[in-house]
Amino acid sequence: MRDLDLLRLERRVGLMLAPLAGKPGAAVGVARDGALLLRRSGGLASVEHDIPIGSDTAFRIASVSKHVTCAALLLLEREGRLSLADPVGKHRPHLPESLRSIRLDLLARNASGVRDMFDLLRLGGADLSLPVSEAELDAAIARATGLNFAPGSRFLYSNTGFRWLGQVVERVSGEALADFLRKRIFAPLGMTRTAHTPDLLAPVPGLATGYLADGRRAPHGLPLGGEGGLASTVEDLALWSRGLARGVLGEGMEAALSAMAPFTGGAANRYALGLENEAWRGLALVGHGGLWPGYKSALLRLPSRALTVIVLANSAALDPGRMAFEVMEAALEGDGALAPSPEAPPRDGLAGRWVSAEAGLSLDIAEDGTARMHGVPFALLPGEGGRWVARRGAFPFSILPRRGEALEVELDAGTVARFERAPGGTLPDLDGSWRSPELGAEWRIEGEAVEVSGPLRSGARWRLEALAPGFLRLHMPSVLFDAWADLIPDAGGARLTVNSGRVRGLVMEKG
Repeated sequence: MRDLDLLRLERRVGLMLAPLAGKPGAAVGVARDGALLLRRSGGLASVEHDIPIGSDTAFRIASVSKHVTCAALLLLEREGRLSLADPVGKHRPHLPESLRSIRLDLLARNASGVRDMFDLLRLGGADLSLPVSEAELDAAIARATGLNFAPGSRFLYSNTGFRWLGQVVERVSGEALADFLRKRIFAPLGMTRTAHTPDLLAPVPGLATGYLADGRRAPHGLPLGGEGGLASTVEDLALWSRGLARGVLGEGMEAALSAMAPFTGGAANRYALGLENEAWRGLALVGHGGLWPGYKSALLRLPSRALTVIVLANSAALDPGRMAFEVMEAALEGDGALAPSPEAPPRDGLAGRWVSAEAGLSLDIAEDGTARMHGVPFALLPGEGGRWVARRGAFPFSILPRRGEALEVELDAGTVARFERAPGGTLPDLDGSWRSPELGAEWRIEGEAVEVSGPLRSGARWRLEALAPGFLRLHMPSVLFDAWADLIPDAGGARLTVNSGRVRGLVMEKG
């Protein structure tokens, strides 16, 4: 990159960060060919103490941790101490019988079908802000003996799988995950400002305070494991990216982490080992995002251009994923190999509420193009072939070109679901007590009001809404967003099928 190109990039990033002055903010890094070309920051690491974000400010990087956990597994596999083809029960024999045969690689590819622990807690009335011990979290996981789908057949994000993978590293290595990562990965790469921090109450040097979108300090209650326990900096993540590219952890490590494998039905799973593959402007891109109360992160790599973009934020109001793509585009401006951005298809008639009876899912689309499923907002961007594609990490979703009033949405494993406009309706008579052994919880329903008594918390109050005959939405406010679950009552009024963002087909029974 010529000096003037770098000057332009620095100024573009500076304009992006300028509005963050006096508020929680972000740090941005751009690395190329082994050099950290740019590191800029804007906003405050601590609003209370007026401490600005700097190049050495640490952030919780949440799910960006996942491929680091997978790198630890690959190191152990190369030493012959485990195989990614091993059933998880070989290393975690205490797991429920129905789950022990799931292979480690399916856990790492989010193709295991294992129910997500955070959604299980939420459905049982406990949000991420509630203090939960390691034992309580493992007990919540152990109750969920059912699967979202047959292992290997579909994709659905599951933090549970990566918690287990972190525990496998500990069992096989005989060391705490934090110690193994420090000795075998962080120290060789010079990542002295990165650490696995399972206890969120333990102090972390230089850690930015996390803030919610409304400016309040973010509460934290859950322990973190292989799914998202790292705190790191822009500089250290640039060292991580360079180390992978240069084979410092072993030849082929970068390729192994990003290598894809098909679903059992033959369709491609673009989620590799803790990393997501996608195409961007004609180039292969690998990366991941992270989300935890008060923290958001994005790490994107274009291997063919030896380019890495890192954005770390301590504000839930920011969108590091969008910021990272804007920075990447600015860094490659004038690159003749970049394909043009796809043209936007018509957006007429997209706005509104939609339900899919076959998938048991609902979808909201706003006039500005923002979509929501299970309460999680994501942008719809123009894609190839006249599609609208979700700009949300690890979330297969694209709206196919319209052929009528309904929407056809391609989900994971090539599955296409038909969504019809939600006509609304009246609530069926569901009054009474509903229980699920997988949650260990009771929902007490009276009209539209739902009161939850769970193993960790009682008293959560939710609201039911009818979207269509036989299709309900359960509103469950969360510290991260206004979450919802889709509910399908059976004809006899004795069972409710529950579909949340990362739990599918869970049954509540009346009585």
